[in-house]
Amino acid sequence: MESLFTGLISSKTRIKLLVRLFMNPGTQSYLRQLSGEFGLSTNAVREELNQLSATQIITSSKNGKRVFYRANESHPLFPELKSMVAKVLGIDQVIDGIVKRLGDLQEAYLLDDYAEGKDTGIIDLMLVGNIDAYHLNDLSRKTERYVHRKIRTIVFSPEEYNRFSKKIKAKPHLLIWRK
Repeated sequence: MESLFTGLISSKTRIKLLVRLFMNPGTQSYLRQLSGEFGLSTNAVREELNQLSATQIITSSKNGKRVFYRANESHPLFPELKSMVAKVLGIDQVIDGIVKRLGDLQEAYLLDDYAEGKDTGIIDLMLVGNIDAYHLNDLSRKTERYVHRKIRTIVFSPEEYNRFSKKIKAKPHLLIWRK
């Protein structure tokens, strides 16, 4: 995950936590979940969570035996950190390179892993509107070169989206653009 964060933050674990928690600030995670996801010891993750909690960049809440962590949306640096995470993941390039150039597009969503803040290298993008598939493929291929990630797209007409919206909303999703 070589990124603009690498020069600013020396801890790779802290970078992973910021990306995970700030990509979709509505999600929350607990220590063992993050440890398993990152393939790191719980002590390494706990130390970084404690540092981020001490600065109030993230918040924690206890539910039973688990402590859940999430981005602190009221922190003064929240908008900047969220924007930086989007740049690290290339989401800003996806929006500029694909979404804004498609014409009759109504909404764009991240799905699955990226909607949860997990940088897996494959961006699943759902688009709602009347879109030219050839133009979309061309824009996607060009954008992939800039973001160094694979982009998979699914396109729904507004009618199809309305028909399948309950099933779609049951999956992790994050609205990234709306007309």
